[in-house]
Amino acid sequence: MLNGHVSHWWENIGLPEPRQQLRGQGTADVAIIGAGFTGLWTAYYLAKANPDLRITILEARHVGYGASGRNGGWLTNTITAARERYLKSHGRQAVNDFQLAMNRTVAEVIEVCAAEGIDADILQGGELEVAYTPAQEKRLRADAMADAQWEHTHTELLEAEAAQGKVNVANARAGLWHPHAARIHPAKLVRGLAEAVERLGVRIYENTRATTLRARRIEFDGGSLNAEYIIRATEGFTAGLAGHKRLWLPMNSSLIATEPLAPSIWDELAWNNGEVLGDYAHVYMYAQRTADHRIAIGGRGVPYKYGSRTDADGQTPQSTVEGLQEILHRMFPQTRNSRIDHAWSGVLGVPRDWAATVGLDPATGLGWAGGYVGTGVGAANLAGRTLRDLILGESTELANLPWVNHQVRKWEPEPLRWLATKGLYAAYGAADRSELKGRGSSSPLAVLADRITGKP
Repeated sequence: MLNGHVSHWWENIGLPEPRQQLRGQGTADVAIIGAGFTGLWTAYYLAKANPDLRITILEARHVGYGASGRNGGWLTNTITAARERYLKSHGRQAVNDFQLAMNRTVAEVIEVCAAEGIDADILQGGELEVAYTPAQEKRLRADAMADAQWEHTHTELLEAEAAQGKVNVANARAGLWHPHAARIHPAKLVRGLAEAVERLGVRIYENTRATTLRARRIEFDGGSLNAEYIIRATEGFTAGLAGHKRLWLPMNSSLIATEPLAPSIWDELAWNNGEVLGDYAHVYMYAQRTADHRIAIGGRGVPYKYGSRTDADGQTPQSTVEGLQEILHRMFPQTRNSRIDHAWSGVLGVPRDWAATVGLDPATGLGWAGGYVGTGVGAANLAGRTLRDLILGESTELANLPWVNHQVRKWEPEPLRWLATKGLYAAYGAADRSELKGRGSSSPLAVLADRITGKP
């Protein structure tokens, strides 16, 4: 088994050829920190809207090194932190508009890939969430009832037989499905997007690590860059910037990929249409059938490292690999004799209230987007289009969505956030174990943990 090496996705297609470093002093109209989905989509839409803009992207390692090249490959319409987060502050219509914008984002990514000739193994089969314990089933059915009260959700409650007909998850009791999701190959998407922005004249500098942000100025290892607008698109690596240590928690997530499975196994699993798959555990899993016929399945391993540290190249503890294997075999017993070819990890950004945000301060020229908590493949595209409108000063529907300029308090200092994160995820794990043993309702441990974290 290969462990680390950034991700299976990059191992599959090969790491990109190194781009030029930036050294010395420079200027730009728009400078973007981070060459992941957020930074690249922002550059793409700005360059399309105004080809005369001088746009520069600074990347600490290489294009797609972070979450954009390591994630589970879910292009979906999820509003991070849930719709109810914005109901009191913005009203029902604004939240409905937000959901519609996320639905359209899935189609937007697919359309841009077609227009730019980006082959990212996209297959739109919708999102299927399954419940395989009584407690999970109660949560799923409650969500189905809640979704029915909103426009644009388009979710469908599936009883056991129908759920297993979409993806044959062993002992699935019910499922919740919607059409606004697709399976993708994240490294192929981020590589193709980088090539597309370079064709538009955007400059990408790699191995250029930003250290400090000031009004209209970035300081990086080896120099500085002045720009009218500076966009922070660093997601889980935000804590590495001076003054941003407690802004977003870098949450660790891990994946494994099986060997290519035999056609006979796929016949049993009935997983044929590009569905992305999740469950209703508290420490939830996420999975896809890859274009080369593997199961890539992920979840939380060691969720947080003391001091907001981030990993280097995706090395994953053996205990995490074994935990993901246990989930894989429980859901798909047919895979028990299948080899695990690769394990890897990465970090995602978690705001204190678990709500993603995009914004711009016109007085300083500093903008940002992120805190996606795992929904970034789709949300980053919407963020990029929103930042385009904010930078160009256009009062559009996107520029007035509820997440724009959303502010939240910082995480607690150490050792409090390490102790809290460790304890809370221990509580979630204990809750899942009790539910697997037959507990009929959500464990009080998980309910308490949700209240403490502010998680919806």
